[in-house]
Amino acid sequence: MTKAKDFLKAHKMTAEDVNIKEVVSAFLAEMGKGLSGQESSLLMLPTYIEAEGEVKANDPVIAIDAGGTNFRAAKVYFDDNLKLVTEKVQKGKMPGVDEELSKEAFFNTLAVYLQDYINVSDKIGFCFSYAAEIFPNKDGKLLEWSKEIKAPQVVGQMIGKELLKAMQTPGKQLVLMNDTVSTLLAGKAARAVKSYDTYIGFILGTGTNTSYIEANRNITKTEGLNMEGSQIINIESGAFTLAPRTDIDVAFDNTTKNPGRYAFEKMFAGGYFGGLCTVTLKTAAKEGVFADPAAFENLEELSTEEVNKYVHGIEDARNVLPGVFSRESDKLIAAEIIDGLIERAAKLVAANLASVILKTGKGKTHEKPVLMTIEGTTFYKLHGFQVMFENYLNEFLSGENKRYYEIVEVENSSLLGAAIAAIVN
Repeated sequence: MTKAKDFLKAHKMTAEDVNIKEVVSAFLAEMGKGLSGQESSLLMLPTYIEAEGEVKANDPVIAIDAGGTNFRAAKVYFDDNLKLVTEKVQKGKMPGVDEELSKEAFFNTLAVYLQDYINVSDKIGFCFSYAAEIFPNKDGKLLEWSKEIKAPQVVGQMIGKELLKAMQTPGKQLVLMNDTVSTLLAGKAARAVKSYDTYIGFILGTGTNTSYIEANRNITKTEGLNMEGSQIINIESGAFTLAPRTDIDVAFDNTTKNPGRYAFEKMFAGGYFGGLCTVTLKTAAKEGVFADPAAFENLEELSTEEVNKYVHGIEDARNVLPGVFSRESDKLIAAEIIDGLIERAAKLVAANLASVILKTGKGKTHEKPVLMTIEGTTFYKLHGFQVMFENYLNEFLSGENKRYYEIVEVENSSLLGAAIAAIVN
């Protein structure tokens, strides 16, 4: 083995160290516990949003998307041919990314962003990419922040209610949902001409999460549901705790804002992968893997974009580590370590989605596959990731686990799905 592989193997950080069958088994068990109200790392949050619903033409809504980095808003409606039309798209910085904000400052910032939309519609579809307990009125209470957002006073608040209060429009109807929920709905609408067995929404960008459609009879922790119906479940899959973490994963986790929370997300999501690579490279340097270990001592945390450019061989990324690599062999070792972590990430994500596909019990025939709408630059842009992910997923979904699926990417899925939810719910 090479120095890089020896190092990764010693810390159990290779893809080979991930037993996908064990991870899937643990993930499915956590899903079951979460649905029944038992203690689980997977919150399995009911959304009260059905995937079915009648679309109305020329019924404009305000669609907003609070993501990991950006806040976007638009006017969205279906035209006479039931084609989605998006107008007046605006983008701003997600509040709480750069500095800590009070509750009042957080919601006032959002209200300022939305000033130009107040007269567009009385319906708002709000894609909110954070863990929230959704209530039957389709508003939601923030349970905790992820993606390093700094607005602690907002935790425990009803997001829709506080936003409408800040906008001074308490009479508007607001539907709050997670970004994976809106992604699922956008994919369903985009592929309406074909019949699928079920639908999954998956995000791998700054953070990660998954949603799927569950029969109400299986959501035993929630009373009063129509046992003949179904609804979309927000898994909050980034919080899964039973993946095989290593000493380096834990060391990196301890450098983040909320150590111990969203541990799965921190193993591969874009908001963290660069930091994980940085800690891993520094650890390798301390253990003598590189020719000049002292050069790593003052290395600042790399972004995921920087490490991705590095393994892509993009020249400007070679300047990210000035003076670190005095030898060509060290450059190759660093690239091999990063690529090794990407392959492990691909296998972990394959385990995540294999679990959800199996949980649906669908996709058993080629004629009616599962449609997975997948969004996020980390999924599509990370070096070699998608190919490795599909190889691991297809390998697992064979034999007794044989399932059929398709992957679709939908432009502006978070905004479009939010609009669809507001129109049909």
